Amino acid sequence: MNYDAFIVPPGSKISLKKNYDPAYKTDFYQKTDALSKLQADIQRLANYQNILYAQNTYAILIIFQAMDAAGKDSTIKHVMSGVNPQGFQVFSFKSPSAEELDHDYLWRTMKALPERGRIGVFNRSYYEEVLVVRVHPEMLKKQQLPKFPDGNQIWKQRFQEINNTEKYLVDNGVVILKFFLNVSKKEQKKRFLQRIEAPEKNWKFSDSDVKERAFWDDYMEAYEEVFNNTSTKWAPWYIIPADRKWLTRQVVANIICTKLEELNLKYPIVSEEHKQQLLQAKRILEQEDKPSS
Repeated sequence: MNYDAFIVPPGSKISLKKNYDPAYKTDFYQKTDALSKLQADIQRLANYQNILYAQNTYAILIIFQAMDAAGKDSTIKHVMSGVNPQGFQVFSFKSPSAEELDHDYLWRTMKALPERGRIGVFNRSYYEEVLVVRVHPEMLKKQQLPKFPDGNQIWKQRFQEINNTEKYLVDNGVVILKFFLNVSKKEQKKRFLQRIEAPEKNWKFSDSDVKERAFWDDYMEAYEEVFNNTSTKWAPWYIIPADRKWLTRQVVANIICTKLEELNLKYPIVSEEHKQQLLQAKRILEQEDKPSS
């Protein structure tokens, strides 16, 4: 499978409806193949994480954006099932708190960035500020901004601020992978009904989910604007078909592994002095088993 097909080409103008199929599948790539490949990629990811942690040069920031019920939580759960929790962290960003509203809109996410050697996942992110806030512009009034640019200028301003921030992060060793899980409106309805009908899934459902669904077209337009303005050479967007969860998980896992492979990660090379210390420690340990004369 050519994973480049899921990238939003930087500088392009895409249409979600015309260019990306939420129910995408191929005749030569079946569910059993994907499940087997996912397990292999989970192991690859675990191995790469070990080297990433030891090298302590790069940080990996993985951003997930999607409509409700697209499968963000389950994708994170399955793809990251093999990683060491010591070098991994997940942050979910809900409605901003009073403290967060007293800061600039990037503050709460910037302080949650992963350290070098670690993998960090943002379940939703600063992109909410050009998505949900754009669909519900009344939220801007709560942000205590000193002024409002005319018309759509505020969104253009934020696109530029986000691009500049991501370029700064990439230049300083933060590798950014941005995934949009592209679920269809039909499939979302199906998953909502499953949450309502299954008692063990009731907790996942909120009446606000249905209310936001009424703004579907507005969200699609906002997402297209995000992709057309913030898919860059240093941090491109990947639009992942999400109607088939088994395909979603495998594609995401493979893209992450491919990116880690491209970093040419290596375990640190120890100095000659350190090697001598290791040999000395080995001799001491081996002497423990020898009887004293």
